[in-house]
Amino acid sequence: MKHFHRLTTNIVIISFMLIAIPMILPAQTLSQVLNGQTERTLLAQDSQQRVEVVVEQTRKMEDKYRATLKEIDGLQIYNKLLELQIENQARVKVDLEKSIVVASQINRQIVPTMTKMIESLDQFVSLDIPFLLDERTKRVESLQEIMAREDVTVAEKFRKVSEAYQIENDYGKTIETYKDTLDVDGKTLQLDFLKVGRISFMYQSIDGKTSGVWNQRTKQWEDADSHRNEIKMGLKIAKKQVAPDLVILPVDTAETT
Repeated sequence: MKHFHRLTTNIVIISFMLIAIPMILPAQTLSQVLNGQTERTLLAQDSQQRVEVVVEQTRKMEDKYRATLKEIDGLQIYNKLLELQIENQARVKVDLEKSIVVASQINRQIVPTMTKMIESLDQFVSLDIPFLLDERTKRVESLQEIMAREDVTVAEKFRKVSEAYQIENDYGKTIETYKDTLDVDGKTLQLDFLKVGRISFMYQSIDGKTSGVWNQRTKQWEDADSHRNEIKMGLKIAKKQVAPDLVILPVDTAETT
């Protein structure tokens, strides 16, 4: 009886083991399958991330490539403009070189001419009626000083000479009055001078008692008390104290031969 019981127990144990073995094997296989699936998922995610990185890098390179092409186009246009500017500058350079040659020739010719013009102006002032003599003499001296200066351009020198000639020309068409002193009969008097163009040059003392007129032929002052009232009226007209009117004044007529 005991032997039968042990045999029965062993059969039960063996049967349990046979039943348990098929239950253990499917559990291990499922775990392996799940682990493999997880690995494949992770690998797929990693591959996707690498693909996205490559796509992003490619997009950036494309953007940079387009920007580079645009910059190249801009540089090509800029280079063309520079080439046109260089061509224009080359033409301007040639023109300037020609102008310099011409200007040098003109300078060599015009400087002696201006020197002669100043000499003629100086002689003219000394021979002309002596109105504003100090001012006119200093103007000529200033021109002589300018001609000796190297820091003044030829064009500026010519402008100054032309301006002086224009001023002298205008003197012949204007009526002017100014105050100055003059020795009259051994006395230094404060006088009102009156200039009518270049045909009459007179003076009158401040008190109106002494009047004179310049004689261009004799280069001397002559008494003009007989024209005292006319000179007084001429002074008022020149000072714009009265309206212009007809005034009979002594005139230095041209010398007859």
